[in-house]
Amino acid sequence: MTLLVPFDGSPLASKALEKASTFGDLLDEELVVLTVVPDDAEYARDRGWITEGEPFNPEAIETGIQDRASEIASEATYRTERVSSDEPTATSTTNVVREIRRIAAEIEASVVFIGSENAGSVIAPQSSVGSPVASDQRYDVYVVREPSEDIDPAEMADIDSTID
Repeated sequence: MTLLVPFDGSPLASKALEKASTFGDLLDEELVVLTVVPDDAEYARDRGWITEGEPFNPEAIETGIQDRASEIASEATYRTERVSSDEPTATSTTNVVREIRRIAAEIEASVVFIGSENAGSVIAPQSSVGSPVASDQRYDVYVVREPSEDIDPAEMADIDSTID
């Protein structure tokens, strides 16, 4: 069994990673943390990966998010996938969802841990990966809807993507 956590550094994704790490330890299962980085600076800004005016640097974003993930679950296997926005009818979010689902199938994930306010909702915003990933029947889904109470608001912004 493999546990998969799509991770973008957000408070909900961080909580999902904490839960998955606990499950992985208890069940002695492999834990894979997946970050999907589209080639879209606006997507990166919307997620707090970079600030307004900061240059889009996928390598720095990857390093910053990986550092955050390893603080939570150092035992996890970390994986980053980059997706391009070359399909004219697909949004960056659609591309991220496709990649998460592809990786979940590739590693034969038994459970995907999603940090999402919207997964399972009747109406979900176009920018959420939660509902489309949760709708896949090939794996179980653990949805974390509320972050922990002790998250420092300063940690919710930029993920230190400019650190060399």
